Amino acid sequence: MNSDSHNKPEPVIVRLDITALNEARSILYDAYLSEPTFQYLFNHRKPGYKQRVRATVRELVDLYFDLEQEAVGVMVNDTLVAVAFIGDPDLRLNLADQFSWRIRMVLTAGYASTRRYLSYHERIRAMLPQPLAHQLPLMGVNPKYQNRGYGRLLLKAVQRLCADNPRGSGLVLDTGNNRYLPFYESEGFRSLGKIRLGGFEDHILFREIHPEAKATAAQN
Repeated sequence: MNSDSHNKPEPVIVRLDITALNEARSILYDAYLSEPTFQYLFNHRKPGYKQRVRATVRELVDLYFDLEQEAVGVMVNDTLVAVAFIGDPDLRLNLADQFSWRIRMVLTAGYASTRRYLSYHERIRAMLPQPLAHQLPLMGVNPKYQNRGYGRLLLKAVQRLCADNPRGSGLVLDTGNNRYLPFYESEGFRSLGKIRLGGFEDHILFREIHPEAKATAAQN
């Protein structure tokens, strides 16, 4: 007799390349469409909100691939179910300097949304710890595969990649959804501060990661 445990597929962590572009965009679009921060930044009360979110996700994913930043995912059987993009601490990405990206954003997401997103991005940059840390600007799980532990598995994989890079002091992420805070706190993240966005606050979170300690432990 077969049991559910025998039939349950094992998730696999994979590094993503350009062949995963469309799947990554789709997962992140679904992840951010109802996210409070995106709803505020891209004005979900104004017609065309879905198009603005889709355009923003597309342009951000394309930018991080173009800049050759790390991207990882969780595969279940042959399905990509979760993705994360990691900004290297050496990147020090300033979106205002990405001229071609700004032009594409204005043409697809609109001038007002682009200005608002750039302002938000700069406020996060001002809160980054020193020495600079890795950033996690994009992470999402396919809604059909949520609440199965894939998000935690993905975040642990991201932290391992950060630990392999000695140039960063840790990992920074943000969320405007309070229900995710216990999850991040359980993974060792603490608050760097908050950004007021309309009627709610976006939380900027940081977890220290010490690659030198990991290397020392491996030698002993």
